[in-house]
Amino acid sequence: MAKILMKGNEALSEAAIRAGLKAFYGYPITPQNEVPAYMAEHLPLRGGVYLQAESEVSAINMVYGAAGAGVRVMTSSSSPGISLKQEGISYIAAAQLPCVIVNVVRNGPGLGGIQPAQGDYFQAVKGGGHGDYRLIVLAPGNVQEMADLTTLGFDLADKWRNPVMILSDGILGQMMEPVVFSEDGAVSEVDKPWATNGAAGRERNIVNSLDIIPDKAEKNMLRLLEKYDQIKAEEVRWQEHNTEDADVILVGYGTSARVARSAMELARKEGLKVGLFRPITLWPFPEQRLAELAKAGRSFLAVEMSAGQMIEDVRLAVNGVSPVHLSNRLGGMVPTPEDVLEKVREILEGRVS
Repeated sequence: MAKILMKGNEALSEAAIRAGLKAFYGYPITPQNEVPAYMAEHLPLRGGVYLQAESEVSAINMVYGAAGAGVRVMTSSSSPGISLKQEGISYIAAAQLPCVIVNVVRNGPGLGGIQPAQGDYFQAVKGGGHGDYRLIVLAPGNVQEMADLTTLGFDLADKWRNPVMILSDGILGQMMEPVVFSEDGAVSEVDKPWATNGAAGRERNIVNSLDIIPDKAEKNMLRLLEKYDQIKAEEVRWQEHNTEDADVILVGYGTSARVARSAMELARKEGLKVGLFRPITLWPFPEQRLAELAKAGRSFLAVEMSAGQMIEDVRLAVNGVSPVHLSNRLGGMVPTPEDVLEKVREILEGRVS
């Protein structure tokens, strides 16, 4: 299988098409514009539908319709655009419809800027729209994973009848790295008897998220919560490096995990026992494994391109057993390995509170 040099946004798009994508609805915003551009050029030639909607609100509701018809469907945007999609995302989750939503995060709040950031963590993992719902959230760490996790995202969405978000950022979307695609061309086929794709010969299907009778609404919500518990039990993913003997474990996802890994390597060269824990699923978060690592009395250092959002889930997982610290940059600034290493030194030397 040949390696292809591609931008992260392009690799993600190609992987989606190979995974059986039939419809893409989007609206332009930097730094994700390569996704709709790639879809516009390639998806119609390979049996799919591309449509640039008149707004992000329109795009997510088109996703709602296509998902209800049972086809593999995707949309992409960046931070403010994802904010506009939140009502539709909540409707899709409530209706238990599979789709993939890509957020190539830029800095905020507000309009912010086009630089990479991780300030959308809360929005993604806590449910940015109204009501009690969850997205499965996957966090790629390189261009290969931009492709691989997109393929996985479609499979998980169909398996659980739930929207999946790929939480990327402006660096991963724009950077170029070699990527390998499977050449077998196999697409996972999932039976969707619930789909609204024509009722000839059967009872009609109804896709709906409206429950005005409280006890019925509660029963439906309890069924959703039961599904979320199953997802938490079966779909947690992470990577760890050098955690066995570590005195300090760095915790980061996406671009921050790449920075943290370089910091770990610098620390090891100095003889400092530093490890790395990288969540791949941000929801469900790998809390149980972090709790196990905390029992050895290690310190944790969350590395983030935000004011500190993922750190809250790290603290919940550690549950006060070990100290948790933060190394971060804001406003589109990216932490350096040297920044993180200096924070590690402060922790080991007792210079942090």
